Amino acid sequence: MAAETTPAEQVPAAEKQAVPTLTYTGPTMPEAVAELEQKKEQYRGMGGPDKVARQHSLGKLTVRERIERLFDPGTFLETGLLGHQQSQNPQMQGKFTPADGCVTGIGRIDGRRVCLVAYDFTVMAGSMGMVGELKAARMRELALRERMPIVWLIDSAGARIQEAAGSMFARTGELFREQVIMSGVVPQVAAMMGPGAAGTAYIPGLADFVPMVKGVSSMALGGPHLVKAAVGEDVTEQEMGGSQVHNKISGVADLEVADDDACLDAIRHYLSFFPPNNRERPPIKGDLRDPIERRCEELYDIVPANPRQAYDVRKVIKVLADDGDFFPMKPEWARSIVTGFARFGARPAGVVANQPMFLGGAIDVNAADKAARFVWLCDAFNIPLVFLMDCPGFLVGSAVEKQGIIRHGSKMLFAVSEATVPKVTVVMRKAYGAGYFVMNGTAYEADYIVAWPTAEISVMGPDGAVNIIYRKQLAEIPEGEERTERRLQYAEEIRKTIDPYIAAGHAQVDDIIDPAETRLAIWKGLQVSKGKTITRPWRKHGVLPV
Repeated sequence: MAAETTPAEQVPAAEKQAVPTLTYTGPTMPEAVAELEQKKEQYRGMGGPDKVARQHSLGKLTVRERIERLFDPGTFLETGLLGHQQSQNPQMQGKFTPADGCVTGIGRIDGRRVCLVAYDFTVMAGSMGMVGELKAARMRELALRERMPIVWLIDSAGARIQEAAGSMFARTGELFREQVIMSGVVPQVAAMMGPGAAGTAYIPGLADFVPMVKGVSSMALGGPHLVKAAVGEDVTEQEMGGSQVHNKISGVADLEVADDDACLDAIRHYLSFFPPNNRERPPIKGDLRDPIERRCEELYDIVPANPRQAYDVRKVIKVLADDGDFFPMKPEWARSIVTGFARFGARPAGVVANQPMFLGGAIDVNAADKAARFVWLCDAFNIPLVFLMDCPGFLVGSAVEKQGIIRHGSKMLFAVSEATVPKVTVVMRKAYGAGYFVMNGTAYEADYIVAWPTAEISVMGPDGAVNIIYRKQLAEIPEGEERTERRLQYAEEIRKTIDPYIAAGHAQVDDIIDPAETRLAIWKGLQVSKGKTITRPWRKHGVLPV
């Protein structure tokens, strides 16, 4: 029997050669870890000490200081720290762009997860590079998939022209389409903490909440250099699109704040009223200290019984809200209507209130747009609505007709009609004409509608009615005291027909209340309707007035 051989012995002698041993010359594990930490530290250094100092000299925090102050301590998980530009453009060769000028990640605000995209002005002026936008796209994907709010901190010169110029631009633009898809699904905040030009200007245009830092932030579709080249206009960033412009004139922004810290506080405050997504309910504040049955007798002095006398409705809201906490939206734009968030019995609500200090509380083109957008926002995220009505109706005249008051007013009608969240209405004084409709009158599915004893519900006020009903009779009386006295008599007769007890007698309002009990009445109305469910006819979407 042949002797057994091992595999090695079976290999022919000619093939028995020594296998060369490769010697490892790379770093040890501790050395590799040290190199990693060194790289990360370099990337966290942003654009370097000089650029950081420049950022501070402009009164701005760095992107990483902002993140540290925005999120709950120790909760921010950064993604893509080691990303940097990968452009083949000769102008970009050798440029170091730590995190590619865009810091992204997920942190917690009041314990709830929030996605972040924050542009770093110390790196190529915070311009939108290819790698940075890939990181931002991942955040949008996560926000939609995980149903989390998303926050942009914008301090950016816009698209990075060195990378974007050329026909490859044809593949870009998914950012804005995805923002539209996210709209009404997750809350979107775009905080303007510096410039935002072109691409980074459309982000706030599509976001839900846009705070701007006074004197520092701006947004425009083209920067001053482009505007000069395109239309020959010499204009500064602040003149063209500063915080004053967008908070007082254009209405694009929602709030002007003093500095970066105030801006970050505003973001946290705003999100505290919202659920993380449209499938959940707004958060209930856990430490309610303000008794819901608290009487509000201050209202006797704040709101005059005389319907012609003005007052500040913001004082009314602060008296009614839990702890006087009211978060206004667009307070400096379209000031004849006030919108914002408050809590009643620890539950968030959106407040829509007429402001008699401006236009007597009449609704003009911008006021209608402001209210419609706010109602749509609240309805999208299951936030109940409280209407405080003191409205003489829509503004009339050739000027507003040329501005399109009919189509703008139709937006407000559309929004209030479409809203399916709980809706509570308080008629404080005037409720005239279509103003009564858009401020959620009985026919607009008000879940609870109450009136003060000073309420006047009518197609128009007594003075306007006199001019129409008794026009011929008055024309027969010569100008003077007699006509004035007769006009007052007619007005008093009409006033008797718009008494709130008539509406209550026909069960067209649910109750007439002591103004001091308004806070409790609002809470009761919200409690009754908190499980509200309304089924609408199926449709792809309504056709909105433009």
